[in-house]
Amino acid sequence: MSRVTINDVARASDTSKKTVSRVLNQEPGVRKEVRERVMAAVAALNYRPLTSARSLATNRSFMIGLLYDNLSPSYIMEVQAGVQEACEAQQYSMMVQPLDSTAPDFMERVEGILWRHRPDGLILTPPITDHPALLAHLRSAGLPFASIAPRKAKGVAGVILHEREAAAAMVDHLVALGHRRIAHIIGDPKHGAGVWRLAGYRDGMKRAGLEERADYMVQGQFSFESGVKAARQLLRLKQRPTAIFAADDDMAVGAIWAAAEAGVMVPAEVSICGFDDTTIATQVWPLLTTVHQPVRDMGKRATEELLLGLLGKGEPHMVEVDYQMRLRASTAPAPP
Repeated sequence: MSRVTINDVARASDTSKKTVSRVLNQEPGVRKEVRERVMAAVAALNYRPLTSARSLATNRSFMIGLLYDNLSPSYIMEVQAGVQEACEAQQYSMMVQPLDSTAPDFMERVEGILWRHRPDGLILTPPITDHPALLAHLRSAGLPFASIAPRKAKGVAGVILHEREAAAAMVDHLVALGHRRIAHIIGDPKHGAGVWRLAGYRDGMKRAGLEERADYMVQGQFSFESGVKAARQLLRLKQRPTAIFAADDDMAVGAIWAAAEAGVMVPAEVSICGFDDTTIATQVWPLLTTVHQPVRDMGKRATEELLLGLLGKGEPHMVEVDYQMRLRASTAPAPP
């Protein structure tokens, strides 16, 4: 069976090849009725344009690159799903690249990726989203990008959530349950999220009139393993906390694991909560109380802002999204 071509679509829609190309590339200036006729012919013929042909005709790769340096597989999978959804809606492909933003050859690797794949734009995730040398290079090269949760949102396109406020709200929840000995497993300090969520924890403690304890604040790395390690340290304390607020779900699940290892019942003896509400939050028992950060939607919204500029449909900007509390079985009133 012969492959359907753009010429077949032009004949079926009684238009020219150039008009079909303009419609498929979502260029402005095509009448609504003509656009609808072309799209009807595309659907009827099941036409699928070759990416290589589109690239040659428009000098674009029709590819978006997603760069990440994050130890949380749950977070990255959610971001990736959102980016892919937005790309597919505009007939773009997605390239995903893990990187170590602290490596000496970080910029060399990025430049190699850009040279090999020629993406039309990039989605940057924390902490890459705040890498000074990378941002300077992208701006100098004129390569569009959108950032997820950057520390400095002014003049940048992408998406952001008020994480400090959300973290303080989680402490408020624990205080309302009667907890006074509240510990925090801190996120990776390279990430804006680690800084904001620690600040929110401190805000909540101050608001409740609770004194901070250095031994109740343990460094983590946004990973399950670091959550286990930090929780072990907290649960060995002579006066152990009655609640542990981890800066992400992976560390919170690690804390639940460590509690089970130590024979400490959750939530009867220690309440544990997290941040993000990734899929792991409802795959663990007890189900995890957490802050719902719409991670998948954030990936999608950041990509939509990037594509808005790439397709000439508007000026990309920084979008703010709301958080929600997900109160589940891993938190309960403080033990007497």
